[in-house]
Amino acid sequence: MEKERFSLLLLDPGEIYFEDFSVLFIPPDTTPKTYDTKKQDGRLKMCSKSLVFDPKDISHPIIKILYKDCVVIEQWKGTAKFLNSNNNVLSVNCKEYIELLEKNIIAPYQFKKPANFLFLLNYANVANCLPQMCQLHRASSLPAAEQSDMIATIVHSRQSRDVFDPRWMDLYEKIVIELQTDKVSPLVVNPGRIVLSTSKLYFQPYNKMGEYPIKINLSSIKQVVKRRFLLRQIGLEIYCNDNSPNPHVYFSFRNQQSRDELYNNLLKQSELKLTEMLQDTITLQWQNGIISNYDYLLYINSLGDRTFNDLTQYPIFPWVISNYTEDDLDLNDPKNYRDLSKPIGALNEIRLNRLLERYQEMSSNKFLYGSHYSTPGFVLYYLARLYPHYVLCLQSGRFDHPDRMFNSVADAYKNCLNNMSDFKELIPQFYDVSEGGSFLVNGMGINFGYRHNNSKVGDVELPPWSSGPKDFVQKLRDALESDIVSESLPKWIDLIFGYKQRGEEAVKANNLFYHLCYEGAIDLEAITDRNQRHALEVQIMEFGQIPKQVFRVPHPQRKIGCSILTEPYEITNHSSDTGNWRESTALELSTSFNSHKSTVSHLFISEDGTKITSVGHDSKLKVFSLAQNKQIRSANIGQMPLSSCIQLPNSNVIVIASWDNEISLYDMDYGRVVENVLAHEDAITCMCFDVASNILVSGSGDCTIKIWKGLNNNGCIKPIQCLQKQIDHNSQVNCLSFNSVSNHLAVGTEDGDVYIWEMSGFSLFKKYTSQSSSITAVSYNSDGTKLATGSRDRVFQIIDVNTALPVFSKTLTSSISSMKWRDYLLILGCDDGMLLLWDIFEVKILMEVAAHAGPIKTIDISCCKDDFIATGSQDKSIKVWKPKAKC
Repeated sequence: MEKERFSLLLLDPGEIYFEDFSVLFIPPDTTPKTYDTKKQDGRLKMCSKSLVFDPKDISHPIIKILYKDCVVIEQWKGTAKFLNSNNNVLSVNCKEYIELLEKNIIAPYQFKKPANFLFLLNYANVANCLPQMCQLHRASSLPAAEQSDMIATIVHSRQSRDVFDPRWMDLYEKIVIELQTDKVSPLVVNPGRIVLSTSKLYFQPYNKMGEYPIKINLSSIKQVVKRRFLLRQIGLEIYCNDNSPNPHVYFSFRNQQSRDELYNNLLKQSELKLTEMLQDTITLQWQNGIISNYDYLLYINSLGDRTFNDLTQYPIFPWVISNYTEDDLDLNDPKNYRDLSKPIGALNEIRLNRLLERYQEMSSNKFLYGSHYSTPGFVLYYLARLYPHYVLCLQSGRFDHPDRMFNSVADAYKNCLNNMSDFKELIPQFYDVSEGGSFLVNGMGINFGYRHNNSKVGDVELPPWSSGPKDFVQKLRDALESDIVSESLPKWIDLIFGYKQRGEEAVKANNLFYHLCYEGAIDLEAITDRNQRHALEVQIMEFGQIPKQVFRVPHPQRKIGCSILTEPYEITNHSSDTGNWRESTALELSTSFNSHKSTVSHLFISEDGTKITSVGHDSKLKVFSLAQNKQIRSANIGQMPLSSCIQLPNSNVIVIASWDNEISLYDMDYGRVVENVLAHEDAITCMCFDVASNILVSGSGDCTIKIWKGLNNNGCIKPIQCLQKQIDHNSQVNCLSFNSVSNHLAVGTEDGDVYIWEMSGFSLFKKYTSQSSSITAVSYNSDGTKLATGSRDRVFQIIDVNTALPVFSKTLTSSISSMKWRDYLLILGCDDGMLLLWDIFEVKILMEVAAHAGPIKTIDISCCKDDFIATGSQDKSIKVWKPKAKC
């Protein structure tokens, strides 16, 4: 069957198409002799604001008659027998009508003078159709809000009579829930019924438009995302596999309760296997260079409720390049880039000062910019050549004035810098190399008119440094992925999606828009006045909408200089010392030692990888030879449990911490304790040592850390000679981690706080409160920009040190008792005895193994070529693990 030309885009935005009828259209000048040649076979569409006749012959125009322009809609009273002996003819007399798509050419609508139309209904009965048309005709004479209410009543009445056809279902399917909903696509809202079964999701449109019904296998769904629609939490977007007939659908519900009811029931279905896309995982992957700036911006737009299905919330991308006039573009020259730390409206200081003067004169609901950076009109300004039918729909059948169209990239950017009401950002198509810049070309040959200089509107004029649309988009994409943009992109994210989006920070950043642009600015549900609510809904659509706030602290920086990965393990900027772990499929136990009589509290592997030294709650210091596979030394160190041991560099002295509040120096050559010092007023819980600064740090149950210096020089530890600083905390110190690159010390405490101290001046750099649960383990990455933390409530996080933003968070099945981070490999030991190996570069778990019968209290990884991990546990054992090679 030949596809008809009619689409919902030929209606006004938000208009509803109810049903259609097979008809013969009889033009006004038809006579009995010309009837056979002039009659037109087609379909008459009854819609909420118009009647639309779609002729079968595409050389004839589609005729659209607005109810508000109708004088009379009635059953024809004429007597011409050649029309209909049964008098089954509809008569429509109107003051004006519209012709569209004549000869199937996309062009501005033609508005015609008064006419009288006759439609002979082939199968339906005029008496049955006429009451509904007359009711809609009466509604068109009412004020807009009342008209909307009356149409809503008609819609509800019709929809309540519509039922889901169970014949679409398979034999063993069962209906879980059935609700009314609207399918949303750009400028179109199509009402229908959504049905969730045990294996599929169905959408049955009331008007039977398009593929009927939409059927989505639950097994093909990858993501289900709650969305905001017209600033109300009533949207739901569903993403399916690429080979699905409906890879991407968007629904709007009557209220949030209905939306959430479907969402919750959907997640309960066993057929549903969603792809996990955690925000912190994606952010960390972006920081590591696994995800491009382009893909990350698309992801953040999605988090901010921006979608390609809704022009009022279309994805936003920044202007990146500022040079559109010169012959050459050097992407290594910062002068060619826009300042991403400022909103587009603040780039021109002269214009900004004028806007600030106006802002100061305002009384209430003050705003700096009366126009937004993204509205349906702005999106279609860029996409007019690609989607001219969208423009005609939005602008009542007219294209924009030729001189106001998107004719030149340079002019568009210049206007955004200087015009007092133009603050547009860009859209993804400017950076999408897969589309090749097709939106810049008038590929359909649309007649958009002539400009003031008599030049016909054609393709968009590109900068001199571009050889064509593909080259233009490719260079913009290269600029977007450049180190210059990567370094400053977080500042733009802060403005659009982050902490500078609203409130006092937005005021300081000159980033304030009209109050109705912000989510939560007004509660539409609470407004009972129909006219006021309708006016506000129109304003919300036209003014633009601020994205949902995704970040509430400064966005973390990206690692500069890391190229985007094209292969899973194409990593050139990371040490190969731990490379074997990626290539392995599992851990295998190499050896184990069981000579401790109580918990193994701490161990370390010697630099040459030949020995393991450990201490335990049995007050013993033990050394094991891996080559001989046996214990080679055992020594009693006092009478209390030992908590930590460290070997001083270039020395055979072991520093040992004890629960008797003492630090001891044990000389391996002499086989005895050579020095003791009462270091704290409570048990010493942890120690760490920094080789570069020759600093030892001890932490204690007395809520303090103490910094000791000079141990490696004089071979002794005396408070008067070595103690540099005591730093107090609010609760017991549980764990420490030092990073030489950043010269920072991380302290994890019992009350859930993480303190980061600047060691050069012993000042507090950051304080991070994760949860009320105690911090049990901390570990820095190699460059000191990230800190991993583990807590008793089973949560492990990775914190961006500069912003204190948790860029990754994961709740495990057990509490974390120890961790070690080396290069990309983060090793976690848990209270249930599980050993977890995470690839923190690609943010995925590599291996997990049931390693011990009790909590893993200590972990170390070898620095030599022979990769292995040593673990010590409450089960009194020490185990050595090696990567098992792939077959």
